[in-house]
Amino acid sequence: MIIPANLLKEVSKLKEQLNYHNYRYYVLDDPSIPDAEYDRLFLCLKELEKEYPQLVELDSPTQRVGAAPLSAFSQVTHKVPMLSLDNAFSDNDMRDFNRRLQDRLKSTEDIEYACEPKLDGIAISLLYIDGQLVQGATRGDGTTGENITQNVRTIPSIPLKLLGQDFPPALEVRGEIYMPKAGFGALNNRARAAGDKIFVNPRNAAAGSLRQLDSAITANRPLEMCAYSVGLVEGGDLPTQHTAALEQLHEWGFLINSEMRAVGNIEACIEYYQNLGVKRDDLAYDIDGIVFKVNDFNLQKTLGFVSRAPRWAIAYKFPAQEEMTQLLDVEFQVGRTGAVTPVARLDPVFVGGVTVSNATLHNRDEIDRLGVKVGDTVVVRRAGDVIPQVVSVVRSRRPETARDIVFPDTCPVCGSHVETVPGEVVARCTAGLVCAAQRKEAIKHFASRKAMDIDGLGDKLVELLVDEGLIDSMADLYHLQAQQVEKLERMGPRSAENLIAALHKSKQTTLDRFLYSLGIREVGEATARSLARYFGNLEKLITADEETLQQVDDVGPVVAHFISDFFIQPHNIEAVQALQDAGIQWQDIEVNEADEPLSGQTFVITGSFKVLKRSGAKAMLENLGAKVAGSVSVKTSMVVVGGGATNNSKYIKAQELGVATTDEPGLIELLTAHGAL
Repeated sequence: MIIPANLLKEVSKLKEQLNYHNYRYYVLDDPSIPDAEYDRLFLCLKELEKEYPQLVELDSPTQRVGAAPLSAFSQVTHKVPMLSLDNAFSDNDMRDFNRRLQDRLKSTEDIEYACEPKLDGIAISLLYIDGQLVQGATRGDGTTGENITQNVRTIPSIPLKLLGQDFPPALEVRGEIYMPKAGFGALNNRARAAGDKIFVNPRNAAAGSLRQLDSAITANRPLEMCAYSVGLVEGGDLPTQHTAALEQLHEWGFLINSEMRAVGNIEACIEYYQNLGVKRDDLAYDIDGIVFKVNDFNLQKTLGFVSRAPRWAIAYKFPAQEEMTQLLDVEFQVGRTGAVTPVARLDPVFVGGVTVSNATLHNRDEIDRLGVKVGDTVVVRRAGDVIPQVVSVVRSRRPETARDIVFPDTCPVCGSHVETVPGEVVARCTAGLVCAAQRKEAIKHFASRKAMDIDGLGDKLVELLVDEGLIDSMADLYHLQAQQVEKLERMGPRSAENLIAALHKSKQTTLDRFLYSLGIREVGEATARSLARYFGNLEKLITADEETLQQVDDVGPVVAHFISDFFIQPHNIEAVQALQDAGIQWQDIEVNEADEPLSGQTFVITGSFKVLKRSGAKAMLENLGAKVAGSVSVKTSMVVVGGGATNNSKYIKAQELGVATTDEPGLIELLTAHGAL
């Protein structure tokens, strides 16, 4: 069907008008037409698109919702990592931060900072190509996030097409998606009226809304997005200051925080923090602190990064919110390593946006330090706004019936002996793999990628298998039948067959992976590898005494005790034998010094590589006998520095200590010379 030229022009004008009015309404909070007029324009466009479907394009205001529900979210790799921030908790922390920057810049001049409220929401990345939104992704682990494009398209304050014409051809905008307090209240009121479950706080509501596979659900949630930075920028330039760049984003259609300011020095930052702290409860949204960034992009580039955080930014967190309540009882929980942790059962109290009924007491020493008793009135804090903990006792309110908290001598789950190793504060159940409380966590660890690497056996499936009585031990995994598994929730014939195949594949492993999978205390990947190389087979390791064990690299008296104590327990030996009887096998190791020319050398790898994968480089170095460590010390033989890492802490530490460094080509040359490549 041929579309008249005047109709094309009309549709283009309608889209332009609607996008502009969306910007006035949701970003500027300054609508220029009545809602009824907006609705008329919207309906007109919708009718034209219905009559001429070929007119429908992704940037049309009518296309915010409409895609079919997803079966799962795909993964997105961030081309520019989404870094986390270091935290400050006091004015002195802020002054120390400023002093570190001045020292690095070799200047005593004041630094100008951008100040922004730290919204309590979900970090998001939006990619625009030629001004059109093509991808929305969560932060994830900073490197890889989830593709939630369909959902972000439903949020009115996110432009589907940028305003203006001078934007870069490729532009990644980063910000926070959150739920304003008013919208959160209205959402919960609707849920109560419908008899549905209500959300605990706005952040949880925002997170749950963004992870809906059906974007129509997300569209009905009152979400907003506030831009706070840019990531990838290709083919264009931005202003040289952070605040100016955000103002530019605002002109292109993004909501930015109206409380954002640029200030001239660190004392002004502290004053800004104090002033906004007073206004915090009156803001239309939740914040948990203030983010301060060096305003000048050139200075940011000079200052660089440390590990996974920029040197030029810091989050000054507000004090954790506290409330008083009564400690009703104390129960003891047992974790994967057997740690027996006291948990306070509280008279429920609303703290920091959530209702808290349980809080950690950490260990026996913490109980003694607090002097807390059952029946006391206690002060509860959400440490880091996440984990509730008891921080003090209101002694003036102690009742006569208050009683001491008695730590158990036997495991509250399996009845085995509880011991506290000299020099430690944590009490532990000695039953190991036999203790039911440790079973689920032990199996999860056993199946993990760096252990037996059983594809498809995630945490929830492990819990389901145990709860349904299908497995009681790690060895039971290898006796599962597909017919049993396919009957479980969210499983089916194909998933069940894939799991059984993955279990069968995992039977062929290596001694070091097997040792790591057993979850012996303090035996990580590196120690497991050292043990495997030193003893060569499992039998020699099992019969080794503590003195012999201490001859192994990375094994001191404490770790030697943990290993010896593990293998001296009959039930642990039975569990190991059951795994071997189930078919798990490996090749014994015969160490030939000629095959390990880098034996005794320690390498540290940092930065990004173009040819090699870091995991692959690590494996090749270890196969040549080297140890690959995570930090630089005087014992380090060489630091391998990938691209963009010459400003990071490991490279700088190597320079300070006089440790040799090389780059990726140098590492490739070394590996090639020893036959690893």
